[in-house]
Amino acid sequence: MRQAGATVAVRGWDDPAARWDDAALVLLRSTWNYPEHPEAFAAWIDAVGLQTTLVNPPAVVRWNLHKRYLLDLQAAGVPTTPTEVLERGGTDTLAQVRARRGWSDVVVKPAISAASFRTLRVRPGDTALGEAHLAALLAERDVLIQPYLESVEGHGERALVWIDGALTHAIRKNPRWDGEDESVTATSVPISAEEEALAHAAVAVAQRHGALLYARIDVAPGPAGPPVVMELELIEPSLFFPQGPAGLRRYVSAVLRRLG
Repeated sequence: MRQAGATVAVRGWDDPAARWDDAALVLLRSTWNYPEHPEAFAAWIDAVGLQTTLVNPPAVVRWNLHKRYLLDLQAAGVPTTPTEVLERGGTDTLAQVRARRGWSDVVVKPAISAASFRTLRVRPGDTALGEAHLAALLAERDVLIQPYLESVEGHGERALVWIDGALTHAIRKNPRWDGEDESVTATSVPISAEEEALAHAAVAVAQRHGALLYARIDVAPGPAGPPVVMELELIEPSLFFPQGPAGLRRYVSAVLRRLG
């Protein structure tokens, strides 16, 4: 951004000394700790949105903050990982959800989460561990339960990067659990026609809430074979610019246009 002539500063969203009204544009980039303080982060989104231009826009960020958005994608006809949302304080057990949905190997995680925060895979033999994890989460927050997609091990999860109207590159990700470092390919990987169509369909739903600068669409082959959306990251994604320098150039150009 500096090489392109912009004046920039990096600030923590939760820094009480930070001034936001002196910025023409505030770009969300690495707000990894917001799942630990979701109410404060939501209030910050609203406050900054009144002081300057937040990108992605506040309405988009609020929609994407809670992973209930996956149900919105499903309702819009976008193939998505099957998802069950349990509200905080609920009494459903993991055994009940498994029986209701016909799932055995599942993933349990907070509905507001980033960087695999408190995300646990529960295999069929891990019943006691899974029940304890679910109960602990439900006491504090809404919870997401999904079937584990075995395709993320062989084929791998694909992170498709969308910048200002176009897919620019993609990388392959390995499964990641709470406390683990991210493992991705050092170079970009091809994007299939099915993945491209899926990504654009997901972005189209998100754009109902506001114009996007960037998105990352994480996909993998679903239970039936074709790809499904695992996550639609619009707030804090790693955009893997080292693997996709064309995406970085497009990102910078799009920001400069917004700055006029």
